[in-house]
Amino acid sequence: MVVHIDTTSSLESFRKFIIFSTCKSFNPSNYNKDPNMFPERDTRPGDIYIEAVDKLMERKLKEITFVNAKEILGIIYSWKTGNTILKWRQLKVKNGKVIGEASPNALANWVESGVLTKQGFEHLKSQTS
Repeated sequence: MVVHIDTTSSLESFRKFIIFSTCKSFNPSNYNKDPNMFPERDTRPGDIYIEAVDKLMERKLKEITFVNAKEILGIIYSWKTGNTILKWRQLKVKNGKVIGEASPNALANWVESGVLTKQGFEHLKSQTS
């Protein structure tokens, strides 16, 4: 079961979701606090791409490359199973629109990272039942 997503999200919430979903256990703690640090991954399926005006590679850990990115225009996030493919597009400075398909695990990570409220999760779940 996948859920169609079409909602808004702050850039910081979406960044936290990506970190929570991909590298929470080995993400350097100072990167957690830096709103310009994003994980990227170039494996398919499962790539994560940050489209930004200014982007600099900082460090590679396992299959994740941490980039320092400013003026984010968009983010493409997909999970290795292919069940989750989400695209964040900038609408206003630090806010954007998220569209795509999400697995139940991705939705749970959205709740944990603060992108989606528990009420929003229940609403999405009820639409697919």
